[in-house]
Amino acid sequence: MSDRTLHPRRIVPIGAANMDIAGSTDQAIAPGDSIPGRIRCSAGGVARNVAENLARLGVDVGLLSAVGDDIFGRELLASAAAAGVDVAGCWVLPGAATSSYLSIHGRDGDMVMALNDMAILECVTPALLADRLGLLRQADALLLDCNLSAVALEWLFGHAAAVPVFVDSVSAFKCRRILPWLPRIHTLKANRLEAEALWGHPLGDADAVLGAADWLHAQGVQQVVLSLGADGVFWSAGAGDHGQQPPWPIEMVNATGAGDALLAGLLQQWLRQVPLRRAVRFASACAALTLSVQSANHPGLSVASVQRLLDQADAETQ
Repeated sequence: MSDRTLHPRRIVPIGAANMDIAGSTDQAIAPGDSIPGRIRCSAGGVARNVAENLARLGVDVGLLSAVGDDIFGRELLASAAAAGVDVAGCWVLPGAATSSYLSIHGRDGDMVMALNDMAILECVTPALLADRLGLLRQADALLLDCNLSAVALEWLFGHAAAVPVFVDSVSAFKCRRILPWLPRIHTLKANRLEAEALWGHPLGDADAVLGAADWLHAQGVQQVVLSLGADGVFWSAGAGDHGQQPPWPIEMVNATGAGDALLAGLLQQWLRQVPLRRAVRFASACAALTLSVQSANHPGLSVASVQRLLDQADAETQ
């Protein structure tokens, strides 16, 4: 019996697993000064977060990431496994430090700044990836995050064959690594800054947002999903099929992880062959639930909890 028979609808996220160290404060942030606040540690990393969210949404998921043989690394793998993620393909690298992500959040819960230490991902080389080629080729879709090195991304795009590739742009700096591979991307999820970095122009109004999406389609990207903060989520499936999902009226506690939940929702809906128009609404509800908790992953995320939020919104509009 093949792996595809055992796991008929498997997603393989590849990229970062890191410990999120988040500081938040109700005070005005003053550079160069120490202010009262709260500091919390939780499991994070784009690929790891997407994997955990997918598992909570009932998707079979196998994570590929690298961690150190340290406390953070063991906790990251254990938390993912506890959520239902297959972590057997992850690499534990003695002598390397597990990735960490330090973010500071202001009064409104939004991120003011962040630092990341993800040097361990430079160890995810083509030689390591080649040992997982069978797993990659048998996946129904791959999710790549741009924390991976340019060399690793090149290898993955070159060896993905016909497997659809979803991409999280991660940052305006790192997203440029995928410019040579836009024709190989099925769905690209980016925020405003990342889309500007890829397109090379500011997204100052709705026409510019549509222009960026059209340009990405012209390069070969099949589906474009742009997180626009207070303006909600813009989506485009090409050929004039596009729209905008307004933000959910939900109190934001912590913005970290919302984009990862959005991407997990898109993947879950894609597996079920839901059109992008409807998939974005489901996915944005996943993100809204995640915004309401302190950690980067909502422990109560499920298809049922997302559906309750959707049903509530429908009832309020009737």
